[in-house]
Parts: sequence; structure tokens; C-alpha cells
Amino acid sequence: MIKKCATKSIKGQSRKDRENVNEGQSMKNKKVYIGLLFIAILVFSVVFIQLNMDVNSKAEKGKDADADSHEKIEKLLKKMTLEEKIGQLMMVGFKGTEKSSEITELIEQKHIGGVIYFDRNMKSPKQVARLSNSLQQTANQSTHSLPLMVAIDQEGGDIIRMKERVSPLPTQQDLGKNASTEDMYKVAKLNGTELGSMGININFAPVLDLSKTDKRSLGQDPEKVYQYGKKAIEGLNDVSITGALKHFPGNGRSEIDPHVETSSVEANQLDLENSDIYPFKQIISEMDNQKFFVMVTHIKYPAYDKEKPASLSKVIIEDLLRGKLKYEGLVVTDDLEMGAVNKYFSYEEMGKQAILAGADLLLVCHEYSHELEVYNGLLQAVKAGEVPMDRINESVKRVLTYKIYNMRQTKADPDQAEKVVKNPESIKYIESLSEGK
Repeated sequence: MIKKCATKSIKGQSRKDRENVNEGQSMKNKKVYIGLLFIAILVFSVVFIQLNMDVNSKAEKGKDADADSHEKIEKLLKKMTLEEKIGQLMMVGFKGTEKSSEITELIEQKHIGGVIYFDRNMKSPKQVARLSNSLQQTANQSTHSLPLMVAIDQEGGDIIRMKERVSPLPTQQDLGKNASTEDMYKVAKLNGTELGSMGININFAPVLDLSKTDKRSLGQDPEKVYQYGKKAIEGLNDVSITGALKHFPGNGRSEIDPHVETSSVEANQLDLENSDIYPFKQIISEMDNQKFFVMVTHIKYPAYDKEKPASLSKVIIEDLLRGKLKYEGLVVTDDLEMGAVNKYFSYEEMGKQAILAGADLLLVCHEYSHELEVYNGLLQAVKAGEVPMDRINESVKRVLTYKIYNMRQTKADPDQAEKVVKNPESIKYIESLSEGK
């Protein structure tokens, strides 16, 4: 009996001990779990704080870089002479496939801000890359070493420079009818890659004019033109090329070529803003305004300005484009040698009127004598007090801002250009677009 009780007691004791052991083990496990949880929280907190510090550090560095750039621009502006400032507000064309004495003089003595290439300047990708490097070298040797804007009209279809030596870009009309927005992006990127390899940093495209018949137009639907135009800018930007929306405020309604003669678009403001102006308005509101220019047409829009063409109209550039649409980037005129304006204004007067209207960049594409007339006319207008110095500084500041933020790399590799431009893969891709019609 005593043995039985002892056995029971031992068994009872054993169970209790086991329970105590289990409880102890459970407590230990809980402590381990709590410890691990605490360590995990601690590690997470440290990582989170570090990431936050990195983000803040990057943000601060970004702010510092912006502040440094802003300070650099302000210092430059103060150092520049009036002649240097006037030059930076001009983009000019020139003759020849090599650096001529005329363009050298314009860069060295007149401090020209940019050049534009045409077929007369281009015979092969390698030659164009060398020309770009030569021009940039001349600009780099100037007092402030400001890089040159090097531009082109490479739209597609009939508007292609050095057509036989670059990829056969489709017309915008074909892209609007048959391609997707993604194809629009790819074509623009392909085009931009070729241009960039040759030292070209600005493409005056896409055309946002609404038209059913014009091969340069993406179509008549404002929403579609906006969507496709936006993709074109993105494609160019992704290979460091600046695009340009043209021809503001939209000249698709005109049947008269502004290269030859002036014309008027007879539509009211509401109609224009819901159709022709819509693609411009949407892209301006949605994209970084430093990544594209707006080119203003020479056509008249009596609904806004009864007297002056858009390129010389303060109502259209300052009130509409900058005021209502809130555009903050560079405004460039269409070529001032076009019949729509040069039949009615002297070159001296055109430069002055365009700057007073709010344009930042005066485009003079062909004759050296006309380029000098625009330059000297504007210079004399400022000296005579006809154009306020503040107005000049405002545009020069925009040009400097663009150059400092967007033009860090200007040197081209001629051998690489020869490989990149019109390579078999690019041709194959473009051919696949036409096969898909």
C-alpha cells in the first residue's frame, strides 16, 4: 500500500515536473520569439531610417544641385555682355559640310546660341558627327564655354535630312493611321538615337497640327494627336534629345504654306482651344517643360490678335502660351526668312518684335546677311531702349537654364555614328511597321 502511494506520488510528481518543464520551455520560447521580434523591429527601424536618410540626402543633394545651378546661371547672367546675351537668343543655319568662316565668326564674335542642320550640311553620319564636334569645340573656346544647341527638322516622310543615309522614318500621317502609341515612342527613340550619335541634341518635332490631308500631321483627332505627340517627346527624351511641339497654336486649318505667304485662321478662341490648341495644352500640363520647346507659327489668329502673326504676337506667346497654358520652357520662332513674315517686316524689326512678344530663340535658317540683320537689329533696339534689358535677361536665363540642365554631354563619336545610323535592326523594325498596314 505504501509502495502504491509512493508510486502515485512519484507519478504525480513526474507529471507536475513535466508540466513545469513545458511551461518553462514555453516561457523560454516566448522570450526567444519576443527577442527575435524586437531584433526584427530594430533592424527594420534601422533600415527604414537609413533609407529615409538616403532619400532625404538625395533630395538635399538635388536641392543643393538646383541651388548651385541657379547660382551658376545668375553669376553667368551678370558676367555676360549685351552682345553675348543677344547671340544666345539666336539659332542659325549655314552652308557647307565643314565649319565655314561665316559660322565660325557667328559663334566666336556673335556668340550664337545654336545652329540648325539641313541637307547642305550633311553627307554621312561620320561627317556630321565630326562637324558637330568641330562646332562645339569652337563654342567651348568662348569666354563662358557655353555649348551649342544643334537642331534639325527630322520629322519623317518628306521632311528627313540626309534621307539616303538615315533610317526611312514613316510620315506622321502613316504613324497616326497605322501605328500604336508604343510604335510612335519606338520610332521617336530610334530617330533620337541616330541624331544623338551625330551630335544633334534638338529635333524640331513632333508636328501637332490637326489635318486630315497633311502628311506631316498625325490626324484630326485632338486627343489622338496629344497621345501620339506625347509619346514622340518621351521617345526623344529617353535618348537625351529635346523635342519641339509645333506649330503653335496649330496651323492645320490653313491651306497656305507659311514658307510662301501669310494667312489667317478664322476660328474663335473656344473652338481653337478645344481642338487645335488641345494637344499643346495637354502635353504642357503633363510633361517637364524643360524637355521640349514650343515652336510658334507665322500664321495669324484674329481671334487672339487681329494684326500680328503668332510668332510676333504678345497676346499669343505671353498671354495664351505662358499665361493661360502655363508653359515655362523655351519658345522658338519658326524660320524668320519665311514669306509669311519677311514680306511684311524687315529682319531688324522681326527680331525685335519676336523678343518683345515673348519668344526666347530667333530661328534664322539660311542667309548670313539676314542673320546679321536680326542680330544687329536686336542689339540696336536694346541700346535704344526699345527692348527692355529685363526682357533680354528673362530669355537668356531660359536658354542658360536649358543648357546647364540638359546639355552635359555634347561630344559625338564619328565611328559610332556610322554604326548606329541606319543600322539593319532599325530598318527591319521600320519595315515591319509598313508590313502591318
